[in-house]
Amino acid sequence: MKVLVIGAGNMGLTYSEGMAKSPLLGKHNLKIYDTDPKKITKLSKEPHFDVYDNLDDCLPKADIVFLAVKPYHIDSLFKSMASQINDQQLFVSLMAGVTIDTIKTQLGATKVVRAMPNLPAKVGKGVTSYTESAEVSKVELIMVRNLLDTTGTSIHVDTENFIDASTGISGSGPAYVFYFMQSMLDAALKMGFSTYDSKVLVSNTFEGAIELFNQSDISPETWISRVASKGGTTQAAIDSMDDNNVKQLIQDAAYAAFDRATELGKEK
Repeated sequence: MKVLVIGAGNMGLTYSEGMAKSPLLGKHNLKIYDTDPKKITKLSKEPHFDVYDNLDDCLPKADIVFLAVKPYHIDSLFKSMASQINDQQLFVSLMAGVTIDTIKTQLGATKVVRAMPNLPAKVGKGVTSYTESAEVSKVELIMVRNLLDTTGTSIHVDTENFIDASTGISGSGPAYVFYFMQSMLDAALKMGFSTYDSKVLVSNTFEGAIELFNQSDISPETWISRVASKGGTTQAAIDSMDDNNVKQLIQDAAYAAFDRATELGKEK
């Protein structure tokens, strides 16, 4: 199985590094294509994959092609790719808002998987939702899932609507967490903690809470009730957030990302 990753940006390089460390691909079976000379020079020193700046040298022989470019690049990219692809190749899109129909129509591909990754894939803790065109076989889908899982875990969804929805939850979600973390860091600093101590307090609080959640079947609401005693400090904080409608505001933010993902799909 020969895999080509088109685009050596954040996500393209993240998946390339994840796949390179897995036993799924032998040396020289993973290839990366990019047009940036600086990236080409830097990546050429990597021993785990081959690097190309010419599609003629890598695209025709690839079995699976990851599309990891910004959506606004696809018009020119697909034009340069179209004459070199074949019906047996499988295309995995990591591009936000670009629909399967758009890829099939503009590229002329038949087998397409659309995936929505997220930033924690960089540390092997990513979650990627994915769905496929009707032409993709079950065996091919298993192959794709195994490749996606090299950066964390993946979930199969039935329709592209869920891809857009997962954009609002997992795709954009790390930014919500960082937003909340930054707010807590700012509060800690205002209370007089040093920058280092603020970071320790906040990061370990998040890490510990997530571990408690992952190691049990207890809901977040139940965990809140276990921490918050009537008339206590935690309850004062929860009451403040409830009074300010924070829960609804977070849900509204997730839906805003979902709606924007849907809009992007219609624009292409």
